[in-house]
Amino acid sequence: MNVRTLLLFALLGCGLPFAEAQQTQRAQRDLQRNRVYKARIVPHWFQNNTRFWYRNNLPGGAREFILVDAEGGVRELAFDHARLAAGLSKAVGTTNYNGDRLPFTLIQFDSETKAVLFKVEDTAWKCDLASYECSKSEDKFDVVAEPDDSPNPPRRRPRSTESADRNSDTSPDGKWTALIKDHNVFLRSKDDASELQLSRDGKEGLAYGRCAWSPDSKTLVTFRVEPGERKEVYLIESSPKAGGRAKLQTRPYALPGDKFTAYEINLFDVASQKQIKPEVDRFEHEWLRPRLHWARDGRRLMYQQTDRGHQRLRVIEIDSHSGNVRNIIDEKSDTFIWTAHTENLGLSLVNWLEKSDELIYVSERDGWRHLYLVDTREGCIKTQITKGDYVVRGIERIDEEQRQIWFRASGKNPQQDRYFVHYYRVNFDGTGLVALTEGNGTHTIDFSPDRKYLIDTWSRVDLPPVNELRRSLDGRLVCKLEEADISELEANGWKPPEVFVAKGRDGTTDIWGIICRPPDFDPKKKYPVIEQIYAGPQGSFVPKSFSSSRRFSSLTDLGFIVVQMDGMGTANRSKAFHDVCWKNLKDAGFPDRILWHRAAAAKYPYYDLTRVGIHGHSAGGQNAAGAVLFHPDLYKAAVASCGCHDNRMDKASWNEQWMGYPVGPQYSECSNIDNAHRLRGKLMLIVGELDTNVPPESTLRFADALIKANKDFDLLVIPGLGHAIGAYGERRRQDFFVRHLLGVEPSDRNVPDPAGKLTQSIPSGGQ
Repeated sequence: MNVRTLLLFALLGCGLPFAEAQQTQRAQRDLQRNRVYKARIVPHWFQNNTRFWYRNNLPGGAREFILVDAEGGVRELAFDHARLAAGLSKAVGTTNYNGDRLPFTLIQFDSETKAVLFKVEDTAWKCDLASYECSKSEDKFDVVAEPDDSPNPPRRRPRSTESADRNSDTSPDGKWTALIKDHNVFLRSKDDASELQLSRDGKEGLAYGRCAWSPDSKTLVTFRVEPGERKEVYLIESSPKAGGRAKLQTRPYALPGDKFTAYEINLFDVASQKQIKPEVDRFEHEWLRPRLHWARDGRRLMYQQTDRGHQRLRVIEIDSHSGNVRNIIDEKSDTFIWTAHTENLGLSLVNWLEKSDELIYVSERDGWRHLYLVDTREGCIKTQITKGDYVVRGIERIDEEQRQIWFRASGKNPQQDRYFVHYYRVNFDGTGLVALTEGNGTHTIDFSPDRKYLIDTWSRVDLPPVNELRRSLDGRLVCKLEEADISELEANGWKPPEVFVAKGRDGTTDIWGIICRPPDFDPKKKYPVIEQIYAGPQGSFVPKSFSSSRRFSSLTDLGFIVVQMDGMGTANRSKAFHDVCWKNLKDAGFPDRILWHRAAAAKYPYYDLTRVGIHGHSAGGQNAAGAVLFHPDLYKAAVASCGCHDNRMDKASWNEQWMGYPVGPQYSECSNIDNAHRLRGKLMLIVGELDTNVPPESTLRFADALIKANKDFDLLVIPGLGHAIGAYGERRRQDFFVRHLLGVEPSDRNVPDPAGKLTQSIPSGGQ
């Protein structure tokens, strides 16, 4: 019984629990994932980083060991596997080993690769590669076990280059301890424990806190803090596992427009006990606090400040002796500067340098995200380091000695998908830009320990991984290593998504997406289409790299075509592309998405524009519901789960970033709740009662507004669940689309079928 049949049995209520079908599907995916070979290189460098070996896992449990001479550009088998197996069999005397299935996974070469060491169970062995005689060894074997070699390893999050505060109560010279008493600042001498009161204007609700010393111990920096509002959200756990009464959960949760904590900077000269209040705006933020960076002279302090509303970013400098203030950076935007929820950006906007009075600044001031060299002593931008119609996607390394930046970017290869990530190196002055990667796909790299070489792994959704060895100096190809083998995957029916590109609302901008078809697809039939949507401006979301999973299989297996695309208003394109979301989250790229659907239907007659559904989660839930409110001519059915249906009711940090501050009429214009009367088509709302991301009342108030507007809809509130829908919610979502897009009524699961047989025909998307 194949996975599709199992899921359909579950869908039609014929005896197989949905959870079991899900487990079967996951197991099938795991098997498929294991059927991809040579997808990833895990190098073991040795001989002064001039050579490395790696292992290929092969079909049928076979494996091979590969040795690469990086200097010579030679890739070859690490040894004669058959001869080693024979030599080991002879030495052991009780077992005949197979060269394709050697009994070890890790090896170690001597310094001149004249012998190879390995362990069989707990015994260390050494094989002479001239004679292939094997003997027990006393040599140290210290090869580290390899990480997961799946084709889709998790990306290591880059280390932030933002400097840390030197916050401490004790002065660097050890003579003083700063303390807060009765809301004010005091100094206690280490010599005689005497105390000096430095401030006298601290009070309840405006007390001092956060002490930081200058490197020379001459100045103490503190902040007078006005707390923000501590407003809470409430969750009701209706069905506690232990039984008894329902439980109330509360937690602080700032909404757009709430009062944030504000920090007023104050300086105290230790020798004179003089207090200085620099003339600078207070630092106001929901969760961040000022992070001080001291210049090398130990006198000037600087910190980054983003004004509420995310339309002004400054790097502020204060002379700790005089209190004089100037802005090293002062960037303003008519829309927004992306400073909150940058987890998908992989960049610190301000990167302090320690060996010079400079910093690396990341800005979109010219319409694209680029790197700038800032002279903090002169207080100006010295050089625009990168420029052009592409976006920097992350800084891998800042090399102050060589004055170079290693970074990744997308869009610089115009003949490729604009979202593909490539790697580069550039000098601080903008010269010497070197492309380290080349292939037509999205890339990850792994440097040799001395960074002279890199292993470049690249793929596309429709191309399995390719592994190459390149020189870091100039990006030149040293040798090809492996191309992933997906023959078993394909033999089991796996097919890649189709990459589909159409023009957006301006008639010129490419909108990139993917199309996934049913496994028994027949181009002579008509198929309903379901779009998965997430249009959160904090990223782009269409997959770009290879995966052995069958994307969207829970829906394609039921006979749907499933698509996904990134419309305008999402990230990783130009600033203008991104700005579409500004104070306009209801847009969600729909004008681009609709044109994309029409272009696909124009090319493929089986693409049924009369049966288009959509589903999304969280911000995608807001988008999915918005589809049947604002664009019902195309979208006929929507499932919105855990949605933020009114941006005034969701976290301040996310919504003020994109919807602006102060809260204005744009919030109502984009509200699904305020626009509930517009509903046409079919809508299902799903929410977990313990959602700690988006408050559940957002969904419930939307339901209330729909009821008041006399609209019909489905509502599923799942007890005990958080920001998710679980297996039950997923099954109900499938039922919803089968009912409203396939026109098939799922069987009543409350009526058991004694015979355990299908009483309904299996729905098929084609007509």
